[in-house]
Amino acid sequence: MDYDFAVIGGGSGGYAGARTAVGLGLKTVVIEGGPDVGGLCILRGCMPSKTLLESARRFRVLKRAGEFGLSCESPSFKTSAIIDRKKRLIGEFADYRRGQLESGRFDFLRGQAEFLAPKTLRVHHLDGKISTLSAKTFLIATGSEIAIPPLPGLAESSCLTSDDLLDLENLPESIIVLGAGPVGLEMASYCRAFGSRVAIVQRSPHILKSVDADVSKSLEEALRHDGIEIHTGTALHRVDDNSHHARVSFEQNGELKHLEAARVLNALGRKPRLDGLGTLGLNLTYGRISVQPDQSTSQSHIFAAGDVCGGLEVVHIAIQQGEIAAHNAAIQLGRAAGVPRQMDYRLKLFAVFSDPQLASVGATEAELEAEGIEFLAASYPFNDHGKSLLMGETEGLVKLLARRDTGEILGASVVGPEASELIHEVVVAMRYRATVQDFAAIPHYHPTLSEIWTYPAEEIAENLIGG
Repeated sequence: MDYDFAVIGGGSGGYAGARTAVGLGLKTVVIEGGPDVGGLCILRGCMPSKTLLESARRFRVLKRAGEFGLSCESPSFKTSAIIDRKKRLIGEFADYRRGQLESGRFDFLRGQAEFLAPKTLRVHHLDGKISTLSAKTFLIATGSEIAIPPLPGLAESSCLTSDDLLDLENLPESIIVLGAGPVGLEMASYCRAFGSRVAIVQRSPHILKSVDADVSKSLEEALRHDGIEIHTGTALHRVDDNSHHARVSFEQNGELKHLEAARVLNALGRKPRLDGLGTLGLNLTYGRISVQPDQSTSQSHIFAAGDVCGGLEVVHIAIQQGEIAAHNAAIQLGRAAGVPRQMDYRLKLFAVFSDPQLASVGATEAELEAEGIEFLAASYPFNDHGKSLLMGETEGLVKLLARRDTGEILGASVVGPEASELIHEVVVAMRYRATVQDFAAIPHYHPTLSEIWTYPAEEIAENLIGG
């Protein structure tokens, strides 16, 4: 065989797998077929969107200066300058990733990979050449792409996607966002910060259907206070639009409704990027490659990581999956000892950088109920918390879930200021299986945002069985 380990895709999961494989002594190749090097997170996902959202956050601060006795009359913005800053930063991040991939620690090929046989690839190089290579084990980490659901009028319309919005120098005066997942909510907050009239249309009964209903409701209320119109429990009928005017029709509570705006944003999700990989006969689940906890597929020498196989479509999960896949490939080849490693989603971590932010870790109430685990829940609002009152950031709440018998923390959520940072205090506690009793006993400086966690911890501790 030419290689021990062949990685298809040079994003976060693919690079993590390659780096780990080389460290374990595997002869490795990475094949990246995208027009640019860097992966989704760097090029069109986490980093560019958070760069724009940081500009939006700072502009909101300027507009509220008067509340704090400060003078900042008529703050203005220049979208082209915001985009230029984003392009510069993303260029730097992409250059760094390219340097990692071209470091010489493993072979790096630019082209599209296609399976000819279970252990043979044909590579269509970007320069037009074609070559073949073989490997003993593989990692598919090709990521995802924007999905176009079969909604009448959507494919034919001029709907924006998140890719478009990341480079749009003239934000529309009004926009309808289809979907209330992380991408939809973040882009809605971005547009709203700079004055766009925003409406969101969501199919499920509440936004962010993967979190507890009371948590999503808290964020929903905050977004409405910001002026965002939200329609939940809907069934989309069709989209009609051109470059100047858009109309979205949907059913809600048995009534056909219509919204009109300058543009529509398709934020209805992403799908795994599987085109061109050849016919492997790999098992799929909801269009994603099915994997075992050790990241192996239905063909045991082929592994998958990242958006292409799911789990959670976030970067740190893709990195963990890639590392586990490489380690287990090394075990399979006799280059590493021990038992295969497995993914553990107990500490599943999630964040949305809307305004306000939302973050969560661990289990939800619905998941605990499905497993028959008895638990207690407690929450505390930011509008009754000293530091958030001083900051003028009073939207949202924190929430803890803990075992009813032992008090072990099983999950947590936060909607409010710096939620994506605050959640990590609970992540550390859960990593070491701390109880609410342990957590409540940890010193918290006053006044800080972090001390808000002690209130739900103390409430649960007081109500534990035998407590």
